[in-house]
Amino acid sequence: MTCASCVGRVDRALAAVPGVQSVAVNLATETATITLDDRRITAAQLADVSTKAGYPAVAAEPDQTSVNAARKADEAAVLARSTLFAAALALPVFILEMGAHLVPAFHHVIADTIGVQTSWIIQFVLTTLVLFGPGRVFFAKGLPALFKGAPDMNSLVALGTGAAWTYSVVATFLPTLIRADVRAVYFEAAAVIVVLILLGRLLEARAKGRTGAAIQALMGLQARQARVLRDGTLVAVDVDALVVGDIITLRPGERVPVDGTVTEGSSPVDESMMTGEPVPVVKTTGDALTGGTVNGQGGLTFAATRVGKDTTLAQIIRMVTEAQGAKLPIQDVVDRVTLWFVPAILLLAVLTVAVWLAVGPDPTLALVAGVSVLIIACPCAMGLAVPTSIMVGSGRAAEMGVLFRKGAALQQLADVSVIAFDKTGTLTAGKPHLTDLVLADGFDRADVLRLAAAVEAKSEHPIGAAIVNAARAEGLGAAQVSDFRAIAGFGVSATVDGRRVLIGADRLLARDGIATGALAATETALAERGRTALFVAIDGQAAAVIAVADPVKPGSAVAIAALKAKGMKIAMITGDKRETAEAIAREIGIDHVVAGVLPDGKVAALDQLRVQGKIAFVGDGINDAPALAHADIGIAIGTGTDVAIETADLVLMSGDVRGVVNAVAVSQATMRNIRQNLGWAFGYNLALVPVAAGVLYPVFGLLLSPVFAAAAMALSSVSVVSNALRLRRLRPVMDEKPPQPTVNRGTAHQPAA
Repeated sequence: MTCASCVGRVDRALAAVPGVQSVAVNLATETATITLDDRRITAAQLADVSTKAGYPAVAAEPDQTSVNAARKADEAAVLARSTLFAAALALPVFILEMGAHLVPAFHHVIADTIGVQTSWIIQFVLTTLVLFGPGRVFFAKGLPALFKGAPDMNSLVALGTGAAWTYSVVATFLPTLIRADVRAVYFEAAAVIVVLILLGRLLEARAKGRTGAAIQALMGLQARQARVLRDGTLVAVDVDALVVGDIITLRPGERVPVDGTVTEGSSPVDESMMTGEPVPVVKTTGDALTGGTVNGQGGLTFAATRVGKDTTLAQIIRMVTEAQGAKLPIQDVVDRVTLWFVPAILLLAVLTVAVWLAVGPDPTLALVAGVSVLIIACPCAMGLAVPTSIMVGSGRAAEMGVLFRKGAALQQLADVSVIAFDKTGTLTAGKPHLTDLVLADGFDRADVLRLAAAVEAKSEHPIGAAIVNAARAEGLGAAQVSDFRAIAGFGVSATVDGRRVLIGADRLLARDGIATGALAATETALAERGRTALFVAIDGQAAAVIAVADPVKPGSAVAIAALKAKGMKIAMITGDKRETAEAIAREIGIDHVVAGVLPDGKVAALDQLRVQGKIAFVGDGINDAPALAHADIGIAIGTGTDVAIETADLVLMSGDVRGVVNAVAVSQATMRNIRQNLGWAFGYNLALVPVAAGVLYPVFGLLLSPVFAAAAMALSSVSVVSNALRLRRLRPVMDEKPPQPTVNRGTAHQPAA
């Protein structure tokens, strides 16, 4: 595809296939992403539909970044050779014709030596070689598209250069058909136009090749080989050949090839590419390893748990690739306009020629104006305005640790006016520790803590982990657990050593008709001190209140302050007690608190907040999934549960809420860049197409040369792509401490083959 008109035609051809639910065609990535509701349709069939529409396509995997990068490099190399060859042929043509116009003495030299007719014949030969050599691509693609009634940018170039060449051929070889006083040739216009447009495409191809730098950097984190234990022997195998369960060994300094669990050894591992923390994390037996991280000074043996496309790094690459190929809502407006752009330019060119022939002082000026209109119009700038900014913006966001899972979120986040946060694990560290255990009469501390820890060992909630850790620290033994149930918004229940145990909020005990008695006042007092307090009931009796403290994340307060400084309204929605929630909210500067709500209560709270504007919700747990799905923008903490991440529109890899500030900044900067590109692309065409048609001639006597029209057209696309590339210089608004180099460009040793 070469311009926005191509995008519209591919889109229509694919959308017309029965069973196609949606189509997103991207000019910058030269891809089409199709959603089907009929599994019988194959990708190969869809590729054939595009091919028959005039745009050859192949079915490919979503993350073909390395293949695309190589193809772009080859394309740029071919364009470079074509441009140089065309320039070498066009230069003598330009000198022979324009030299005679600019320097009268040069005209006399030509007339007295080779003669004007010979000069025109030389120009004809060289220009013909340019048009049907390097420039044949415009005719090979543009004329068939024109005959199909679907003209594109190639059609405009082919018609413009073809008209200039044809008129010049007639003037050269059939001079009697044209009046002597208006007889002239425009070979230099046709030749130089081809050179300039090829040069523009070369610069554009090189610039577009840099837009995928973030993906290339991420792919560079993937190891190529691993040493695997096979039949009792260590062998080096390609990472693609690994299977779940393979036992892999790591030497110091090697990159972890796939996700896994440590089975032997202890070593610090650099996880900065995932978490942003430059301080290595010591990994030992039972700990998880992530593919792409770098082993430190020790040796490790681990079992592969996720391989190939299932690894965390592969999923990150896939998310970023899909976001870069996404179609934003703003693109629909552009597509509707550009669909009719080329036909409108063709009509305007015909009208321009007709008007100049009717009222112009010189018939040859009609050709000049008509060709200039055809050449100066640039639908490719309009087609590139949005997707190039998306590619660069989402890629830069990934380098900051912000992954846009859904492309539309890149646009929608810029319009958010309310951001609501979950508390535990989002604003707080999610690593609480036990602070209080207040018993009811008749219960033993060790017995209650042992039973509670046995139940919470089955839970994913960080508060449960605090109880389990406290029991381990006190050396309490294990217990037999059965019938475990997690009751969303209430708590958990299980049978432990034959005794029924409930742990949760007061509403859990109330639901089962268990009175809290004197413990109710204790729980309220603890909550007012910022503790999260839970009731423990054993065999139908309130046994204790367990309180844990979850420290606020270091960056939460500054992040909230930064968002409020942007004029955003901030809320906290939590299932915790109001007293606890308000204590945390006071500490970090949140004014609006919704506390004590179940998961569906979070959804209702979002609906109430939505009257103030578009709303984003930030959360990390299973109980946050409904709110993440219901909000206009769901933002998941990357250290949270898989359910939350899968439900969200974007993911903060580091788990630091300062990433929300950076995400908003990237979104706003990208949308600002898109508006700049669209303003330039549309403004360029609206301003210069009339100039090319000759609106300045009656007043100022100025008529734009087709050569200058070609230069302007070539530069318009390059300007759009270059402006999008400025997004690569974006810096995080808030540097997370320590800094977050999500894409680690350092080197690491690879296993020898």
